[in-house]
Amino acid sequence: MHGRNPLDMALARRDSRMLHTVREAIAHGDVLLAFQPVVQARAPALAAFHEGLVRVLDETGRIVPASEFIPLIEDTEHGRILDCIALEKGLAELASEPGLRLSLNMSARSIGYRKWTETLHRGLSGDPTVAERLILEITESSAMLVPELVISFMDDLQRQGISFAMDDFGAGYTALRHFKEFNFDILKIDGQFITGIAHDPDNQVMTRAIASIAEQFDLFTVAESVENASDAQYLTEIGIDCLQGYYYGAPTVSPAWRDDASRRASA
Repeated sequence: MHGRNPLDMALARRDSRMLHTVREAIAHGDVLLAFQPVVQARAPALAAFHEGLVRVLDETGRIVPASEFIPLIEDTEHGRILDCIALEKGLAELASEPGLRLSLNMSARSIGYRKWTETLHRGLSGDPTVAERLILEITESSAMLVPELVISFMDDLQRQGISFAMDDFGAGYTALRHFKEFNFDILKIDGQFITGIAHDPDNQVMTRAIASIAEQFDLFTVAESVENASDAQYLTEIGIDCLQGYYYGAPTVSPAWRDDASRRASA
């Protein structure tokens, strides 16, 4: 133990506690989805779709944001299990709410994970409309781990009606030779280029360039991390299709459509 940095030791203890929290949440069914709207830029009162974001509960019942645990488990078996649980819950939400369109995050590592594949096929077979209302989001960095496998996987599911979004575009590295072969439907621009964009000339140039790439490849664009009116206005003016961020709604585990369904049931 001699020579270990006290900060490193503290971080290791924190990470160990969080891994324990995730394991316990999985074991006790304390995993849920939070839903955030993705709105149409020129008609922000209308949600184009919602994103389902996985959350876990800690021992106090606190909802733990994904940023606190995903980096620790995304390359592990627990990451695959959480992908399965998120998919199962998302498919159930789509089945119970016929007007809902929903995106769910997945890792390229889950493509060959048998339980994930079985969960997907079971959900699709239960309702023929689910596939056309499901969007699977794969981060740029994850897609580039095994691009040939991702391309084949996407081709197969797109034939069944599922759409695909490249998430966090710009945060990683995409070889252009692979980007031309990918057939994503949606390009989600990483929030590092969006936050404060109305007053940041560098981010304006980067986002315009990304928007140009998306237009060339006929991709629907979504700006992530939209936090204020001036950024939203700028993004709308340059032709970004949809906006997502706290300016339009925080992720919630109690979406409005559940309240609507409860009222209809009690009427």
